[in-house]
Amino acid sequence: MKKNKGLGIVFLLLAIAIVVLVGVLVFINTGKNKDNKTLAYTDLIKQVAAKNVAKVEMTTGSTSITVTLIKEIDKDGNIVEGGIKLPENYGKEENTTVVMINNEQDKNIQEKLIKKAIVPNTQSFVELIQNEVAEGNEIELIQKTPSFISQVPSYLFSLLPTIIMVALFVMIFKMQGLTEKGEVYDDTERKLKVKFDDVAGLDEEKGELIEIVDFLKNPKKYTQMGAKIPRGILLYGKPGTGKTLIAKAIAGEAGVPFISMSGSEFIEMFAGLGASRVRKLFDRARKLEPCIVFIDEIDAIGSRRSPSGGGAETENNQTLNQLLVEMDGFSSEETIIVLAATNRPEMLDKALLRPGRFDRQVVVPAPDLKGREEILKIHAKDKKFAENVSFTSIAEDTSGFTGAELANILNESAIIATKNSHQVIEQEDVDEAVKKVTVGLEKHNRVISDKEKKITAYHEAGHAVVSWYLPTQTEVKEISIVPRGMAGGYTMYKNDEDKSYISKPEMEEKLIALLGGRAAEQIALGEISTGASNDIEVATQIARDMVIKYGMSETIGTISLKDENGEYQLEMFGSDIGDKIGKEIKQMLDVAYNDAQNILKEHYDKLEAIAERLLVTEKINAEEFKRFFEE
Repeated sequence: MKKNKGLGIVFLLLAIAIVVLVGVLVFINTGKNKDNKTLAYTDLIKQVAAKNVAKVEMTTGSTSITVTLIKEIDKDGNIVEGGIKLPENYGKEENTTVVMINNEQDKNIQEKLIKKAIVPNTQSFVELIQNEVAEGNEIELIQKTPSFISQVPSYLFSLLPTIIMVALFVMIFKMQGLTEKGEVYDDTERKLKVKFDDVAGLDEEKGELIEIVDFLKNPKKYTQMGAKIPRGILLYGKPGTGKTLIAKAIAGEAGVPFISMSGSEFIEMFAGLGASRVRKLFDRARKLEPCIVFIDEIDAIGSRRSPSGGGAETENNQTLNQLLVEMDGFSSEETIIVLAATNRPEMLDKALLRPGRFDRQVVVPAPDLKGREEILKIHAKDKKFAENVSFTSIAEDTSGFTGAELANILNESAIIATKNSHQVIEQEDVDEAVKKVTVGLEKHNRVISDKEKKITAYHEAGHAVVSWYLPTQTEVKEISIVPRGMAGGYTMYKNDEDKSYISKPEMEEKLIALLGGRAAEQIALGEISTGASNDIEVATQIARDMVIKYGMSETIGTISLKDENGEYQLEMFGSDIGDKIGKEIKQMLDVAYNDAQNILKEHYDKLEAIAERLLVTEKINAEEFKRFFEE
């Protein structure tokens, strides 16, 4: 990609250089006559009649002539009008240019000269000058052909549009990938230094892929046994989980070339170029085998084909077809492994996933507690941390975070520590980084009215108090009414448990906790605000999923209303199914809101005490929060 961008810049600079060259030549050419004076036609006639014309230069194809007038001077320096031509070293010549636009003007000059009975009407202007010479006038006629250099500007001007069009056309084709594409790491260029030791939190996935490394190193061991290694391996998972990293680690462990491309690089604006790029990619792979071909975001070209698509979709279909053909074309002796990554495996065409192509799929999940701690230690190698910084504690607070997000937190920690003039990264720097990434930047300078501050205090206290009395909800880590990001305040919970499944009671209590803020506003202040908008949105989505996705509704039943494409199909269950779903979701939210109100009414003293404390300190940590319930 970088190479093609460089070629595009070269062609653009070439076009600019051509334009500049034309300008310079025009300037030089016109500069020769910049001191010449313009002579009117009638004055020319007078000068010819007065025998003051010494020389006429006419250039073939030009619209002007150059006339040399002689102004003779005697030995005393006096000008002599008329007379004969004196020696060149005794007179003074002055060049004057007469513009000749068309033949009509040439005819006008002839008519004016005819009236003076100088030449017959059959003669041209050139013949006029020749006649003057014949009659004894001292006129020198020079009829010359322009030199190539003098004509270069006009040639370039006529060819300039063609030159620019050709340069742009070539530039577009270079950028569109008629050259080889893909970033290559091999022994002759750059060798990958990524190993399995650099990949943490994916122990099972590395164990499944280690056989690929062994095959690339010792292919005969498998072929002699009659085994066929998978031609394509699909890595899928949420963004930032390490799909590209583990693909590089396989090539690094095996010590083979690694050809990396993105699915979007195959998409072209010209028909057939996407398929051509696929052919070039696999031709290069065959020259470098054994090797690994890695296609990131393969869903860009591997999505389901449509029989009735437009031009762009038809081009994508052709590109996908070419990819399928190339993967089918592998012989048993070729040691080429195609790795692909995507965040949306459900979008891929079924033909791409059949045996013989991407017949092995490896899920790359978000790391668990142990994996997060290992990832943090890897990314902490080049950073200075205080001795009291606990990576276990950071891992506990970042449940569900991917490897990329963990790396971002440590990088933000280093930035915050630098801004705070710390010698090393302190625990408080890490905590601030986690809040900054998850909630947003803290805004101390925002002006907040006392009423709005009070609403925020009771709202966040409501979340915290309700969560305390719900057995399935996690502990409160911090409460704050200082604005962060788009939030006026926040209640942060400890995430020290990785869960694969969530029970129905836990989801119901999650609804209660989410609506605790709105319930607190109603009970304590007698009015509600827009501060609960995000809480209501999240609660509605959870209730909706419980009904139509997880089959947790007693009224609707144990069904899923999603089809194979992940879209909801309500009509197949009757015309009134939509009304039933809406009523069920509303009932779930109403029950949760009533439960939140009941908890706060029963423990109103805790709600008021925490809210009043927040109005004074703005923040309450986990230890201080627990003390309110120990009294």
